[in-house]
Amino acid sequence: MTPTVPVTFAETDIEQIAQAEGRVAVIVTPDGKLDTAARRVNRLCKGALKRLVESDAWTRLKPGDLRTLAWPAGMQAEAVDVLCLERNADPVTARKAGAALGRAAGEGDLLILAGTVRRPAELAFGVALRRYRFTEHMTGEQDARPGAVTVMTGKPDAARAAYADMAAVAEGVHFTRDLVSEPANHLTTTEFARRIKEMESLGLKVSILEEEEMQKLGMGALLSVGHGSASPSKLAVMEWQGGESGAAPLALVGKGVVFDTGGISLKPAAGMEDMTMDMGGAGVVCGAMRALAGRKAKANVVGLVGLVENMPSDRATRPGDVVTSMKGDTIEVINTDAEGRLVLADVLWYAQEQYKPAGIVDLATLTGAMIVALGHEKAGVFSNDDALCGAFLKAAEAEGEGAWRLPLAEAYDDLLKSEIADMKNVGGRAAGSITAAQFLQRFVKDGVPWIHLDIAGVTRVKSDTAYAPKGASGWGVMALNRLVADRFEPEG
Repeated sequence: MTPTVPVTFAETDIEQIAQAEGRVAVIVTPDGKLDTAARRVNRLCKGALKRLVESDAWTRLKPGDLRTLAWPAGMQAEAVDVLCLERNADPVTARKAGAALGRAAGEGDLLILAGTVRRPAELAFGVALRRYRFTEHMTGEQDARPGAVTVMTGKPDAARAAYADMAAVAEGVHFTRDLVSEPANHLTTTEFARRIKEMESLGLKVSILEEEEMQKLGMGALLSVGHGSASPSKLAVMEWQGGESGAAPLALVGKGVVFDTGGISLKPAAGMEDMTMDMGGAGVVCGAMRALAGRKAKANVVGLVGLVENMPSDRATRPGDVVTSMKGDTIEVINTDAEGRLVLADVLWYAQEQYKPAGIVDLATLTGAMIVALGHEKAGVFSNDDALCGAFLKAAEAEGEGAWRLPLAEAYDDLLKSEIADMKNVGGRAAGSITAAQFLQRFVKDGVPWIHLDIAGVTRVKSDTAYAPKGASGWGVMALNRLVADRFEPEG
C-alpha cells in the first residue's frame, strides 16, 4: 500500500528554522500579523516575508492560499511557503490549507511553523491526504524515500493526540486510491479478495464467499455479471465489532467490478481503459473499513463488496436473458452494461438477510448519467430515510466532500416494468441515475434506512481536487467515517 507521509509534532524551536532543509511553511493571518516563528523567518530572509505581506498581492489572497519565496537568503530551505490562514480557521479550511502546502512541497521534507494555529492536526491531515502518488508500476521509484513532515506548534501533545485518528483515515483514503488506481490485470477479483483478507491483521473479521456458495444462496443476478470472465466472482465481507455486543451494524455495500467492458453490450473503445475504476464503490467501502479499524471505532459496521469482472465471451449473459436474484425477483437484462445494479441487488439482499442492519449505505460508480447531472464535483445521493440521509449529507459537508440529494418516486419506478419478468435492469435514457436507484430500492426491505451513493463522477478525476492529485480521489472514506462517528458511536 502507498504509505502515508510520516508526521511529527514538536515544540516550536526557532533556532532550528535556519537549518531546516526541504521547504518551510510559515503561517500569516490575512491582516498580515507575524507570530514569533514568522518574525524569525523574516529576519533570516532579510525582510522578504514582511515585504510580501505588506504588498497588494497579499491583500488579494483568500484563506488557504499561499505564496512562495524561493531559495531564501539566510536559510538552508529551498523555499518558504507563506500560507494565508486565520489562527482559528475551521477544520475544512485548515485541512485544505494543509493540502495546498502538500501540493507545493511535493515529495520533499516539510517543516510547518504552525505557531498558535488552533488546528495544527488538520493542517497535517491535509498534507497527508494531498501527498499521494501511485508508483507501484513505475520501475525505479518504489524505493524513493518519502519526505517527512514536521509540525512545530505550541501544544504538540494535543496535536499528536488529535492526529492519531486522522492518520488512520488518511491510510484508509490511500488504500482506496491504490485499489482504484490498480490496472485490472493486477487487481483481479482474486487479488482484490486477498488484499481484503489481509485486513484481518487490523482486527477485522473477513470472510470470502466463492461462486459455489453464492450459487447455493441464489445470487443469480450477481453471478450473471461474471459469467463471461475467467476470473471467479466473489463476495467479500468485512466485520468490525467495536460497539455493543449484539447491536445491529451499519452495512456498507460496494460495487466491485474490477473491469467493465460492458459485456455483450460492449462499450466504445475510446475511454474504456478508465473502466479499471468501476470497482470504486468497493474501494471506498474497503478504505472506510480500514479507517474504522485503524482508529478502533466504537461501532458495529459490516462492509460487503461484490467482486466481479464483466467480460464478453461464449458464456456471457446476453441482452434479453432473464436472471433470478437472491430475493427471488426475476430481472430481464436489457443491457449487460447496466451490470453494477445486478451485483448490488444480491449483496444488498444478503446484507439484510445475514446481518439485519440498522441502516445501509451502498456505493457504486453506477451511471454515466450522474456525471452529466453533477459533473465531477458531487456524488449523487438517493435515500428512503430523511434522518439517515441528513446525517450523511452533514458528514459529507463537514469533511469537504461534495454530495447532492436527488429524488425517488413511483413514476420513475414504473419505467422498469418488463413484459416477461418482474423488472428490467434499465429504464431508458431519461433519468438514468434515478431509475438505477429505483432498481436498487426494490432490494431494500421495508423499514430499513438506506442510502445509495452514485460516485461515478467523483471516484477518479482528470484534474487535481482540494485533497488529491488527479486520478483516484478516495472520495467517501472521510464522509463515511464521520457518519459512523456522528451517528453510530456513543458521544464522548
